Amino acid sequence: MTPAHLYAAITLVVVGFVMLVTHEVADHWVQTSWQADKKGLHGTEKWTGRRACAQHVASYTFCTALAVGVMWWCFGLHISWTGFILGQAVSAITHYWADRRSTLQWLAGKFGSGGFYLLGAPRQGEDEDGKLKLDKNGVPYDDNETLGTGAYALDQSYHKLWILIAAVITALV
Repeated sequence: MTPAHLYAAITLVVVGFVMLVTHEVADHWVQTSWQADKKGLHGTEKWTGRRACAQHVASYTFCTALAVGVMWWCFGLHISWTGFILGQAVSAITHYWADRRSTLQWLAGKFGSGGFYLLGAPRQGEDEDGKLKLDKNGVPYDDNETLGTGAYALDQSYHKLWILIAAVITALV
């Protein structure tokens, strides 16, 4: 193994690990509830959905870029500016694409995972008069509350695949 290959491998491991950890923080702690609730809106509210998703991806990318930049500086990683920018761009673009939700649901369907995508999805029930059930806060009743859904699992695995690809690009370009 040449020194160039060794430096690239070390850079790949560091960047991949840092982006994976930062992904968890940015996707779950930095993203606001408004962004999480609205980023998948379509139809008459598509522009609200697009804005929410863009804001989320901007804060997400700020976090990953900052984390990778700090590691680059601290450890003297062999990263070019082109590799850094391309890696962050790939991560941001693919993150936005998946977080608009209908796109990822479409992809899941193409891979035969449409049913898994819907696993654990909230269901709104009706009362005996056919009216939408509301909880004590006036929010539509959900008889299937869960944090772990098929959509979430597919979303996270999709993001992690692209984090690996972004890390490879960062290390090799």
